[in-house]
Amino acid sequence: MANQNPQQKKLNIKLDEKVGEGTYANFFMITNSPSEFIMDCGRILPGLPDARIYTRVIMTPTHTKQLLQLLEKNLAAYEQQFGEIKVQGQGENKAVGFKTNQT
Repeated sequence: MANQNPQQKKLNIKLDEKVGEGTYANFFMITNSPSEFIMDCGRILPGLPDARIYTRVIMTPTHTKQLLQLLEKNLAAYEQQFGEIKVQGQGENKAVGFKTNQT
């Protein structure tokens, strides 16, 4: 018989159809207080002057650290399978993001 933790319970996850469609984000702002982290996720598009926030996630510091660890684990697995993700401008003194042509 396999070792099973009697404390472990099955977690049922329900995904609403609208939420399941997902929301593309390429712009993030993170702020924090002593008791929580707030992550705003939005989009910035070329030719538009403003970024729009589509969702806000509020987490405890503990959950934020768990999210970071989960992201690091998943990024490592992704890069092992598909190769290193190169971040444009990283390590250079250049701005990252869309540029506007000003005349």
